[in-house]
Amino acid sequence: MAGTGPEELPPAAHTIREFEHGYEEESRLRGFRSACGFVTATWGLVCPACGARDLAEHALSGRGRIVAGTVQTVPSDEFLNDAPYAYVVVELDEGGRMTGWMPGVRRDADLHLGDRVRWRPSYKPGVIFERDDGAAPEGRP
Repeated sequence: MAGTGPEELPPAAHTIREFEHGYEEESRLRGFRSACGFVTATWGLVCPACGARDLAEHALSGRGRIVAGTVQTVPSDEFLNDAPYAYVVVELDEGGRMTGWMPGVRRDADLHLGDRVRWRPSYKPGVIFERDDGAAPEGRP
């Protein structure tokens, strides 16, 4: 019966794997922007703000500020040699949020909400952030 099945979604610009590993393989971060202006660093086919299916790939600078974080002292196997380290949620300057880790952060006292950080390309797994002591973009603290 017509109209009773699931609605067809638009084709994706790339696969989830390509999206997640673009920062490792291609040394670039990308997200999506909807016509409504919503920016996300999370892969998807539909805008979570307005429901539109007009998401276009959008380059991300990887610069932002820490909005949440914790120091990991018991890591998974791939991070054994890096512990302790901080696991952070970063609000990006372009919009959207991204999770990642910060090597070298050993204590909770060394992790401060609001600190400016930037993405650092690396051969190591995951999204790596480092402190960004450069000037904040216009209009940002």
